[in-house]
Amino acid sequence: MKKTTSKSSSPLKIYCDIFGHNYEMTKKVTSHVKEYTCKCCKRQLTTNGNGKLTELTPKYQEINAILADIYSRRMSRLKNKSLSSSIY
Repeated sequence: MKKTTSKSSSPLKIYCDIFGHNYEMTKKVTSHVKEYTCKCCKRQLTTNGNGKLTELTPKYQEINAILADIYSRRMSRLKNKSLSSSIY
């Protein structure tokens, strides 16, 4: 007797398999790095160093968090520098 294994997929997952994913940008890490989530199956992607979409793994989540922190510090420092130079 053979045991059959079937993947229990949700209807939304099947929709994505047939018609493709419907990604929306969920987080803008920097001006070049963004995170995307599929509206149907909740699959998450991010842009890698080459600008291509890759799966959002815990490693990439950590990289994006550090990158966002560095980017926000740099932008605030540049903003403060431009404000102080415009006063004089």
